[in-house]
Amino acid sequence: MDDEELRRLARAHHVETGYRDWRGQEAQVSPETLRAVLASLGADGGTAAAERTAREPDRGAPAGPLPPPDRAWGFMTQLYSVRSRASCGIGDLRDLADLAGWSARLGSGFLLVNPLHAGSPVSPIEPSPYLPVSRRYTSPLYLRVSALPEFDAHPDRWTFLGRLESIDTLDRDRVWKVKDEILRALFALFTPDNSYRAYRRREGSALTGFATWCALAELYGADWRGWPSHEPGGARAERVEYHAWLQWRLDGQLADAQRTARSAGMPIGIVHDLAVGVHPGGADTWLYPDLFAPGMSVGAPPDEFNQLGQDWGQPPPHPLRIADDDHRHYRAMIAAALRHGGGLRLDHVMQLSRLWWVPEGAPPDQGAYVAYDRRALLRVLCEEAARADAVLIGEDLGTVEPSVREALSAHGVLGTGLLWFERGRRPGEWRESCLASVGSHDLPPIAGFLHGDHITLREELDLLTRPVAEERAAHEADLAGWFRLLTDEGLLDAGQDEAPAALLDRVGVPGIVEALHAYLARTPARLIGVSLADAAGERRTQNQPGTTNEYPNWRVPLPLSLEEIKTDPGVRAAIAPLTG
Repeated sequence: MDDEELRRLARAHHVETGYRDWRGQEAQVSPETLRAVLASLGADGGTAAAERTAREPDRGAPAGPLPPPDRAWGFMTQLYSVRSRASCGIGDLRDLADLAGWSARLGSGFLLVNPLHAGSPVSPIEPSPYLPVSRRYTSPLYLRVSALPEFDAHPDRWTFLGRLESIDTLDRDRVWKVKDEILRALFALFTPDNSYRAYRRREGSALTGFATWCALAELYGADWRGWPSHEPGGARAERVEYHAWLQWRLDGQLADAQRTARSAGMPIGIVHDLAVGVHPGGADTWLYPDLFAPGMSVGAPPDEFNQLGQDWGQPPPHPLRIADDDHRHYRAMIAAALRHGGGLRLDHVMQLSRLWWVPEGAPPDQGAYVAYDRRALLRVLCEEAARADAVLIGEDLGTVEPSVREALSAHGVLGTGLLWFERGRRPGEWRESCLASVGSHDLPPIAGFLHGDHITLREELDLLTRPVAEERAAHEADLAGWFRLLTDEGLLDAGQDEAPAALLDRVGVPGIVEALHAYLARTPARLIGVSLADAAGERRTQNQPGTTNEYPNWRVPLPLSLEEIKTDPGVRAAIAPLTG
C-alpha cells in the first residue's frame, strides 16, 4: 500500500501518524514504524482487520469526580533507599511504617513511595521498581523478616540476619539471597490458619498463577521466554505455596504500614506508585500473554532532559484486549494497589490515553503514539479510588495532550507540578489540582541540580545533543532566573549581579532547599511533596533515563540512616516552611 493509504489505516486503528515534539515542532512517524505497529495490533490486513481490531468505545457510565483532598504535605521517597539499623541492607515495610508514623507526628498528611511491585525471585534481580514482573503483587525484598511471627520460633534466626549487617550499598541480589534462605526456614515452621486460607480464597487463581511462575523461575530462570516449556508443570506444590505465603505476609505488613500512618494522624497515609508496565519475560506476560502487544516496547519521544528518547523495555498493553470483561485485570490490579493505601500515583499518566510504542530493534525516537480508551480506564480508576476513599495523582509531565489534563481534572485526579519545569512561574500561577514538588526520581536531587551534576553525568554518558557549554550556559540562566524569583518573593537574598555559583557558596545548599520549599508552600497546590533525598542532602540522582548499566540506577541509598534522618537538623530545616 502507498504511504497515504498506510497512514489512513494507521489512523483508523488510533495510531497517530504525527505528533508535536518537545520543541513544539511537528514530527512525522516513519512508514516502517507504522507498519510494525499495525502488525503488532494485528491490523496490517487492511479494512477488514481494522473492523476487527479498532478500539471499541466505552459504554459504561462516566465516573463521578473524586472529592479533592485537604491541603497537605508529605515526604516522597524510594523505600529501598531508606535503611534503618534493623532493615538489613534495604529499606523495608517496617521502615515504611516507622517513617510514616514519625512524619505524621511532624504534621505530614501522606508518604509517597516508589512502586513496591514484585520483582524476580532469582538473581539477577532487576533494580528498577518500574520494571516489575507483576504489578498486582509485591516484592518480598520489602519484608521485615524479624517481624514475622515465625521468626521468634527459629533457633538460628539472628545468624541469618547477621550476614547483612555490614552492607553499605544497595545489593538486591545479596539481600535476597540471605532473606530467601531464612524465609524458607521460617515457612517450614508455618501452619496454615483461617486468615491464610481467607487470603488464598480472596486472591484465587491470580495468586496461584503468580506463585507458580515464581516457582518455575527458580527452576528455569526469571525470563519465561527462555524456558523449555511454557506449561506450568514441574513446579513443586510446596514451592508454589511458599511464594503464596510470602505474598500473604507482605499483605499483612502493608496493612500495618497504612494503619500506622492513619493512627498517627495522616489523613491520607501511604500513597503507592503504579508503574507503566511490566518486564517482557515476567509473570504478568506469562499469565496473560494476549493482553500485551508483541514486538513492541513502551517508551517516550525525545524531551529536554532525555534528548535521545527513552525505551523502557516494557511490552505495551493491547488497547482492545485489555478492555475485555470491563477491564477485569486492570480493575483487579488497581484494587490491589489501593487495598492498603490512601492514594495512588500513576507514573506517566499518559498510559490512560496513549503510549509511545517503539518497534523492537528501533531507536527510541522512531516510535509512534497508540491511543487507549481513556474514558473507560478513568472510570475504573475512579470507581476503585472511591471505594477505597483514596486520592489519585497522575504524573502528567512531558508531552501531554491538553485533553488529558482536562479529563484528569474533571474526574478529581490530581496532576503533577515540578518546580524546575515551571520556568519562573509565580507561586499564585500554579494550578491547585496537583502534587507540587521541586523535582522527581528522574531528576537530580536539589544539591546535585544546583551544582550541575546532571550535565556532567549526561556528558560522560554521551546523552547530550548539544555542546556541553551550551547546556551549562542554559542551566546557569535557569538558576539565575529562579534565584531572582525567590528574591522577589522575599525567600532568598540574591545580589543584583551575583552569579548563581557565588550565591550558592554564600547561602549554601540547605538555605536554597528551604527557600524552594517555602516557594512551594505559597502555591495553591493541594499536595506538596518533599523528596527525602533533598531533605537529607543527597547529590546523586536516583535514576538517569536513557541508561541501564552505564549508571547505578535505583541502587543509590540515602546518605543518612532512618535513625539519623529523624534527628538531622537539615531535614527539619527543609520542611520548616511547611510545618510552621
